Amino acid sequence: MRIDIITVLPELIQSPFEASILKRAVEKGIVEVHMHDLRRYGLNKYNQVDDYQYGGGAGMVMMIEPIDKMITELSADRKYDEIIYMTPDGETLNQGIANQLSLKENIIILCGHYKGVDQRVRDLYVTKEISIGDYVLSGGELGAAVLCDAVIRLIPNVISDETSALTDSFQDGLLAPPVYTRPAEYKGAKVPEILLSGNLPKIDEWREEQAFKRTKERRPDLLTDD
Repeated sequence: MRIDIITVLPELIQSPFEASILKRAVEKGIVEVHMHDLRRYGLNKYNQVDDYQYGGGAGMVMMIEPIDKMITELSADRKYDEIIYMTPDGETLNQGIANQLSLKENIIILCGHYKGVDQRVRDLYVTKEISIGDYVLSGGELGAAVLCDAVIRLIPNVISDETSALTDSFQDGLLAPPVYTRPAEYKGAKVPEILLSGNLPKIDEWREEQAFKRTKERRPDLLTDD
C-alpha cells in the first residue's frame, strides 16, 4: 500500500511513523507513506495556500489551485483508489471503514486546515470524507495519523500475530472482553478460573459472554439493530 498525505504542516504528522508498528510496516516495505508539503505549490513569493472566503466571515480557506496541482502531480504517476479528505463533517471513522481501506493499494489523504478547503476540491477530487469524532481540531494531520494507524495495522504481515487484529474491539460488532496476564493473583485480585483451565471451548464461550456484557454496559448503541 502507498499513502500520500497532503498537508501544510508535514512535521506535525511525521512522528507517528517513526516508532512502533507504523515504523516497522514502513521498514518492512509493506507500506509506503509520503508526506507532501502543500506549500510547494503555494502562490506568489509567500507560497500562499489560503485566502479569505467569499461572502465574508471569520477564518481562512485553503485554495483550490495548490491542491489541484499537487493531486494532478501525484495522479500522473499512479491511479488512486481513494482521495480522502479529513474533515469534522465527514463519515465517522469506524472499524468497517478501516477494514475496507486496508484492502486498497493507493490512497491520498488531504489534511484540512484553517476553515477547511474550497468546496470545489471536495466536489471535483475527493472520493471519501472522514471524521475521527464530533469535535474540531486545528487541522486534519492528527486525524490522518489516526486513520493511517487504524488501516496499516490491518495489512497482512504488519502485526506479527495477525489473529490479534481480528479479535480487536469492533471487529465483530462488540467490545473486546477483559484480558489478564501473570501473575494469576495480585494483592488478592485473581484471574478468572476459566482462563486457567486450559478448556479452550469454554474459554471462547466465556470471552464471548464477557464481550457481550461489556458492550451492553458501555456501548449499548452497538447492539441496536439498524
